[in-house]
Amino acid sequence: MALSSMTGFARGHGVSGAYSWAWELKSVNAKGFDLRLRLPPGWDAVEGPARNGAAQVLARGTVERQGVAPSVRINEPVLAAVLATVKGLAGRVDAAAPRLDGILSLKGVIEIIDEDEREEDRRAAEAAVIAGFHATVAELAAMRRHEGEVLGQVLTQRAREIAILAERAEAAPGRRPEAIKARIVEQVAMLLDASDRFDPDRLHQEAILIASKADIREELDRLASHVAQIERLIAGGGPIGRRLDFLAQELNREANTLCSKSNDVELTNIGLELKSVVEQFREQVQNLE
Repeated sequence: MALSSMTGFARGHGVSGAYSWAWELKSVNAKGFDLRLRLPPGWDAVEGPARNGAAQVLARGTVERQGVAPSVRINEPVLAAVLATVKGLAGRVDAAAPRLDGILSLKGVIEIIDEDEREEDRRAAEAAVIAGFHATVAELAAMRRHEGEVLGQVLTQRAREIAILAERAEAAPGRRPEAIKARIVEQVAMLLDASDRFDPDRLHQEAILIASKADIREELDRLASHVAQIERLIAGGGPIGRRLDFLAQELNREANTLCSKSNDVELTNIGLELKSVVEQFREQVQNLE
């Protein structure tokens, strides 16, 4: 199953009898799926099939629909009666002449419903509008899949960079046992120089604590595990954005711990670079379904 972005745009239009319609769909990032429809009065029958069709294709994102403006007409008899009334009052009331927008806003002057339409024509138009919506959603989904493919390539590259940085940390001279031992000896010597009243058992405990803080084996193993999970998820496809977002948080946690444990300049630099790549990974994940 392909990856999909949460951003996209599609437009469809058509004609059915006396009706013309147009769908404009755009989707943006969101935590869940939210379809927002703005339909003209009297077209509620379109909403249910539209929502069901969109939910079968899209898993996450806010989808907004624009267009499908209703046809309008002027009710000539009502307008003529209004104008006659206005003319009759012109010489009796001291007031400014009415404006066109004011006249058109009067109830009954503008009509939306075509009283002469046949039921079968209306049903055919609704079916055409719904079919057009499904086709437009399919176009939107295709664009989202294309964007998702590009995102998948970017995320795979970032995961590889994270793996390479973990390998650099693994091979860093500061991780070698002799280097760790030398730092422990140096720190214990500093403690002894500061005071000669340290208890030997206490010094032993402090040395063990220093050694444990210098060991980043656990962080490196977790980084490798998270990268492997990321690669499996991307290869499997589907709506994996939330799971990748969780893994991005875990990667950031391991990078922070690596930096805090490091008392070696090279390891610290690797940790900072790792945090930067993880943040880039997390930002891209926010766009994925």
